[in-house]
Amino acid sequence: MTDAIASQNSPTRWCGWIGTVLIGLSLVSCTPSPPETGNEKPRVVSTSTAIADWTEIVGGDEIDHTGILEPGADPHIYEPVPQDSIAFEEADLILYNGYNLEPGLIKLMNAAGVKARQLAVGEVIEPLDMDYDGQQVPDPHVWGNVSNAIVMVEAIRDVLIELSPEDEALFRENTAAFVSTLAELHGWIETQIATIPPENRRLVTTHDAFQYFTRAYGLQVTGTLIGMSTEEQPSAQTVTQLVEQIKAAKVPAIFAETTINPKLIQTVAEEAGVQLSPRELYSDSLGAPGSEGDSYVKMMVSNTRAIVEALGGEYTPFPTETGDRP
Repeated sequence: MTDAIASQNSPTRWCGWIGTVLIGLSLVSCTPSPPETGNEKPRVVSTSTAIADWTEIVGGDEIDHTGILEPGADPHIYEPVPQDSIAFEEADLILYNGYNLEPGLIKLMNAAGVKARQLAVGEVIEPLDMDYDGQQVPDPHVWGNVSNAIVMVEAIRDVLIELSPEDEALFRENTAAFVSTLAELHGWIETQIATIPPENRRLVTTHDAFQYFTRAYGLQVTGTLIGMSTEEQPSAQTVTQLVEQIKAAKVPAIFAETTINPKLIQTVAEEAGVQLSPRELYSDSLGAPGSEGDSYVKMMVSNTRAIVEALGGEYTPFPTETGDRP
């Protein structure tokens, strides 16, 4: 009995037991700890595709960004889905156009009780007030003037800095580079439009989305099938009136838009005896990935090319198209 007790208390037995404990502690210490939540990237949600493009350029890899509207989606008539409500509820910042461009999403955002900070990016611009049915309505298509886009990009930069001040230097660097490109784009568009014969500087499109573009770059909107919102439906009288306006103005071509069924504007072109431009205009949305309009800059370049070529101007590619710059 004494020998058994002595055996249990022998130095060898104690060393084995201590070794087992130490190995267990070592394994525990090597088990990965749960990830810290303090280093999560700010969650940013944007509505329109143009705002999404700008946000990703300014924010880079330092934000967790979700864009709600897919390329080609019409913000005027978009109907939110449950996933949109979840995105709003989980966001730290929501960036939307405003001026009622995306009425369904704005209604959802206001009803969801979200605690995220909200910025109506388009509303940092003083709008053009258009007369519709005797009422003054702000035109939401503010990005048509690239100078406005610069102001909106800088507004996105500023709110991201407030959200994540430790990334201020990166946000400012990204914005400065992008604004330089936008400033060059603005001047390039002016030069391109100036090549169109003055009598041809008239724009006819499916809906009234190009007032900012025409006023900034020296064109005139001769007529549209519908007003600012694609929710409208043109009457037979409206179609007849537009055909007569086109004939009187003697425009060489009119334009369809990528987010709207072109069938009716094709009929207008046939009845007016004018060409329908082979290149559609990007109005309320960027194009699908890989298309000519899959970024804001490319969209504006594509629209300018379509207008210049169809209205008799002389098109010269934007430097980024020729590979002069990265």
